[in-house]
Amino acid sequence: MSFLKTIAAVIVAQIVIVFLVVVVVGVFGVIATATKKPELRDHTWLVLDVYGEIQEYEPPEAVLDELLGEDTETLTRLLENLEKAAVDDRIDGVIVKVSASSRPGRAGVEELRRAIAAVRRAGKPVYAFADALDRSSLYLATACDTIVMSPPSELVLLGMGAVREHYRSLLDKLDIRPNVHRIREYKSAAEPFLRRKMSKETREMIGWMLDEYWDMEVRGIARARGLSEDDVVRAMDYAMFTAEEAREAGFIDDVAWWSDLVDRLKGDAERLRTVSSKEYAKVTRQSLGLSGRKRIAVIHLQGMIGGRTSRTSPTFGMMIGHETVAKQLRRAVDDRNVAAIVLRVDSPGGESLASQTIAAAVARARGRKPVIVSMVNVAASGGYAISYKATRIVADSATVTGSIGSIAGKFNMAGFFNKLGLTYDWVTRGPNALLYSPITDFTPGQRRRFESAHWASFNQWFDDIARERHIPPDSLTRLAMGRVWTGRQAVANGLVDELGGFERALEIARQEAGLAPDAKVTLVHYPRRRGLLAMLWHESSVASALAWTVRREVARQIEQVQRWSLGGGLMLWTGEGVR
Repeated sequence: MSFLKTIAAVIVAQIVIVFLVVVVVGVFGVIATATKKPELRDHTWLVLDVYGEIQEYEPPEAVLDELLGEDTETLTRLLENLEKAAVDDRIDGVIVKVSASSRPGRAGVEELRRAIAAVRRAGKPVYAFADALDRSSLYLATACDTIVMSPPSELVLLGMGAVREHYRSLLDKLDIRPNVHRIREYKSAAEPFLRRKMSKETREMIGWMLDEYWDMEVRGIARARGLSEDDVVRAMDYAMFTAEEAREAGFIDDVAWWSDLVDRLKGDAERLRTVSSKEYAKVTRQSLGLSGRKRIAVIHLQGMIGGRTSRTSPTFGMMIGHETVAKQLRRAVDDRNVAAIVLRVDSPGGESLASQTIAAAVARARGRKPVIVSMVNVAASGGYAISYKATRIVADSATVTGSIGSIAGKFNMAGFFNKLGLTYDWVTRGPNALLYSPITDFTPGQRRRFESAHWASFNQWFDDIARERHIPPDSLTRLAMGRVWTGRQAVANGLVDELGGFERALEIARQEAGLAPDAKVTLVHYPRRRGLLAMLWHESSVASALAWTVRREVARQIEQVQRWSLGGGLMLWTGEGVR
């Protein structure tokens, strides 16, 4: 027996040693790769691949990606690389690889279009190369000088629509009873659990969002390609274009393989010099004269809001924790060289307590330094709650914001559990002991008290927004109660101060800090990315990193299955979003 134990111990020890060797080799490999500067020569082309879901900023948990050979592209990196390319004399031009699978979000597309326009204004050509296009990716591609599609590619140009799932009939079949209260009729996120189809308020709200997106995308495509809006609508009736048909219809400029495009751009040179987004990210802003002594802290808040610490949840994805954000704000405020703070908000909301705690931290920071909010794709509900106390709010025209309302309640699961053979009994002391129990309904008295408390909490937030934004309560009522708005609408109704993206938020931050609008500043990004060794010392960081990796891979597989299930076509609907 002792011999077997010895053998087992040796095997375990060997496994541990191999694991440690892999980790150490991986660490040094990552360090060597990360610190190695790209050998950038004159007449180089920057190649940006906008494929798949593009996060606003790389989460710290993505540190494992390098060990796995992954490259996590982000909107922040794409925008910064385009900013550098515009002034870097070694960069002759940019090639943007786009696809029907490109998903930077609507506001992300708008920001990329402006950054591409800045490169073109600098006198550098920008090519779009596509392996497949839909309406949204075509809109992104039209920001470029020339659009090229590979011969077997397809342009699928469809109208806009919104589909929403409703679960009420399913809940009834499962004998699950929602005890949910919403404030109020436009807070449509509660409807799938309460109704079997859209309410007239939700239908109205989606209608005005569709009108906005139509104006941005369809008219934008028409203007960029020298077509009329009627031309684009007629093309939607035809719907599916081969690459050659897309060229004949005026939506693209050429049909060619990637190798053909490379041959064209290299001219008489032996080969075309290119640099990837990942490699070009190692070229610092400072080396190109874009940085200065003063700093602007950029704090990235992306994902659902909830809990104390920011992390990645296997269920909800990236999570914004109030203690983490407060610590980042304090660090930026205490740094003497930080002149202002920009909050990049990309969040659909979440927990009320965490949102209000972050809002209070923003207000404290605002008392010492300018805090400028730059809304990205979504800054609604809790995303708006963490924004409205800032010095100034900037939103993109396509940002989804507002949703000033609230949802609270519980689900009575007792009937469902009974179907599984689970029964419950209880003993209590004192009133309302089972108020939040998932196996009882609210009594009439409990419901009245619950809804009263819900309204009291909401009204505190509502009144504070009215004070901070200088909006009369009657006017704010017409903007709130769950209504969502595009950034363009939010500026018009006073919920947001100005339209623009990250570059405009930086301009305002400089002005509010007393700097020249074009002053050179160094950008300090939060959260800071932990190294692999530092991550291994923190159990929670390891768990969060694994959750990020698993969640990303599952999302990729689901997306691929959806594409295959449509015969290689396009996924048309995602949740309740507008496509």
